[in-house]
Order: sequence, then structure tokens, then C-alpha cells
Amino acid sequence: MAFCNKFGSLVRQSISQNGQVPMASMLNSIRCMSSSKLFIGGLSWSTDDQTLKDAFSGYGEVTDARVITDRDTGRSRGFGFVNYESTESASAALSAMDGQELGGRNIRVSYATDRRQPQPYNSNYGGNPDY
Repeated sequence: MAFCNKFGSLVRQSISQNGQVPMASMLNSIRCMSSSKLFIGGLSWSTDDQTLKDAFSGYGEVTDARVITDRDTGRSRGFGFVNYESTESASAALSAMDGQELGGRNIRVSYATDRRQPQPYNSNYGGNPDY
């Protein structure tokens, strides 16, 4: 039900902004909402993988929790990722933990997005945005 409410909200927002619903944007939003991987931003420098896992394990089975570190210094870069066994657990954690304090800082929680740009379905479209 939360998924349907969120989807409806996205459709209404897109229509109110530009009068139409861009398909690529909607598909990406749906993909993110059905994800079991969360992005956690605003982490304190002292937060490590185990601390992150412990903080999020109350919402479901955490399969992986990782704080991203600088490859040269080994110091936290201030963000990480938490993977859940189910999308429902991820959704519950997002709702409960976004804006909460962890390690003395208010954290931001959102669905993780793939940083690679999706390839077009038809490689012959020639870059025409109206295709």
C-alpha cells in the first residue's frame, strides 16, 4: 500500500510540474522504491560497518552494511549503504531512521540509486530527445 501511495504521489508531482509524466523518470522511481538497498548520508567519522548494521538491524534482516571509506586515508567519507533481505524492511528503516541521530549527527536515509546511467533501449535513436 505504501508503494501505491508513493507512486501516486510521484505521478501527481510530475504532472503538476510539467503537465506530463516522463516515463524514464517514473520507471527509475519505481525501481528505487522496490529496492532493498538504502543510502545513508551524514554519518559521523566514528561510525563503522558494525555500528551501522546495529543501528538498522531493528527493522529487518540486514544482509550487508558498509561505511564507505577514503582509499588513501581509510577515514569514513560520511556515507554508507545498508542492504536488507526484503524491500519491506528497507521501507520501514527508511521511514523510521531518516532524520534520526546516529553517532551525534542527524542522518539522511534514502533508497540507493545506481550511479550508472541506463542505456537506451534502442541504440538507433540517434540522440533525438523526442524519440
